[in-house]
Amino acid sequence: MQDRNTLENFEFRTIVEREGAQAAAIEQVCFLPREACDEKSMVERVAAAPELFLVAIDKKTGLITGFLNGIATDEDRFRDEFFTDAALHHAAGKNIMLLGLDVLPDYRHLGLAKALTEKYLQKERERGREKVFLTCAASKVKMYEKFGFVDLGISDSAWGGEVWHEMCCDLGNIFD
Repeated sequence: MQDRNTLENFEFRTIVEREGAQAAAIEQVCFLPREACDEKSMVERVAAAPELFLVAIDKKTGLITGFLNGIATDEDRFRDEFFTDAALHHAAGKNIMLLGLDVLPDYRHLGLAKALTEKYLQKERERGREKVFLTCAASKVKMYEKFGFVDLGISDSAWGGEVWHEMCCDLGNIFD
């Protein structure tokens, strides 16, 4: 049996369009039903901005084990419409709104969330992006702070009927 406990057993790459439904299914596992992106919205997001999906593929199975995704915009505050309206994606946008970090339960605690985030932030910095925003539950704030994000306080987002923290990573400072 392959030892999954090393990142060498994973390939990190951009999503391909045919994987949209698989990403939606993973989202349903990783988030509460009221918080998860539905299949239609996920497939639309993949079609609109595949370059803003970074997936971790188990080299043994060829399946997605986790992913990070977002859309580009010139806006600098998170709003719930980013989750459902792929038309808000502007490829040349200076900022990224992260819409989800998903790692399947069997693949957690292997460093995939950290690796996905680090690789994603580096890639977007190289593309000339300025900032990356996200919303998260209070229980995830410390994790994202370790990844270089700053807690901006309670978000205006009411997605899924929850209270979220808005966080921001200034890409100009993160790798200095």
